[in-house]
Amino acid sequence: MSRFRDIVLLGAGRVGNAIARDLVRDGEYRLTAADASLAALGRLRGVEGIRLEQVDLGDDQALRSLIAHADLVVGAVPGPLGFETLRRVLEAGKHVVDISFFEEDAFALDALAREHGCTAVVDCGIAPGCSNLILGHFAATLDSVERFWCAVGGLPVERHWPFEYRAPFSPIDVIAEYTRPARFRRSGEEVTMPALSEVELIDLPGIGTLEAFNTDGLRTLLATLPVPDMVEKTLRYPGHAERMRIFRETGFFSDRGIELDGELVRPIDVTAELLFDAWQYDEGEEDLTVMRVVVDGTHEGRPVRHRYDLLDRYDVETDTASMSRTTGYTCTAVVRLLDSALYSEPGITPPELLGGTPGCFDFIMARLEERGVRFTGSTSR
Repeated sequence: MSRFRDIVLLGAGRVGNAIARDLVRDGEYRLTAADASLAALGRLRGVEGIRLEQVDLGDDQALRSLIAHADLVVGAVPGPLGFETLRRVLEAGKHVVDISFFEEDAFALDALAREHGCTAVVDCGIAPGCSNLILGHFAATLDSVERFWCAVGGLPVERHWPFEYRAPFSPIDVIAEYTRPARFRRSGEEVTMPALSEVELIDLPGIGTLEAFNTDGLRTLLATLPVPDMVEKTLRYPGHAERMRIFRETGFFSDRGIELDGELVRPIDVTAELLFDAWQYDEGEEDLTVMRVVVDGTHEGRPVRHRYDLLDRYDVETDTASMSRTTGYTCTAVVRLLDSALYSEPGITPPELLGGTPGCFDFIMARLEERGVRFTGSTSR
């Protein structure tokens, strides 16, 4: 018997679309998908088990009315809306699984979630998300963990000038990766460097050479796990980081308003609007998601290295983008995890805490495997 029969999805973009379709595929949930965009909602029109609502999710009263009947809420809004939306969902006393890439500290809402007895799993995508889950699992099962290294990216299969990149979600969230200082840990000390820094070339089977550069992907890991060395990097086709640095240093990513013909304009808003079209995937255009996670530690007094690799591709049969699959199905796996009551702790829960809870890692990995999202694990000593 389902604990969460009625689910409300906030945000019906590409990833939200995959989440919605997966949650109703077996008829186990009744889903309301909400978005301000009729075009986004239109892609779900006619899907059995989904009720569509055009709603301004920034409207507090409209949001409260929308989620009043929900047993659980899934948050899939753009990053700038994420934290405030999560806060209002928790104030309404709703359990939530959230994939929003917001800048604020999610733990600032921990007391609120506990006060209302709500379980709130945040950063619940591929990375952050699965990467945290893997580290959390080994942090709980190894004697110690000395190093965590992760590189991840979503890319179009075909490369087209000038960007050789497409975005499966809001460009504003991608720009945030390129402007937000990257925090990581070296020799036990927290270090902050500019995003897009320390570019290195990495050869990956099935793809070839990609570049990896610093971005702020560790997020909650810096607060939850005392691993001495931790870094996460973003993967792109070679040359992308330099192009993005030119944009950033010229001011195109600035949120400081400038006056043009008497109007105050933020360059980042103009850039995001232009890049929305330039980075939009064409109908049927294929993408891939690639990730490598390396965890170095000790087990029974001996050094050990665990490596997890993922190479996922566009699903032609269901017409689902790889980044939508890998992000969305991680989210729906966690929804089903909470529904199973295998995890029900109140408060803010990042994925690494799920990974360290008995049974949760295997549950989520099994659900991903069922959807064709397959990690290859290897161990060396």
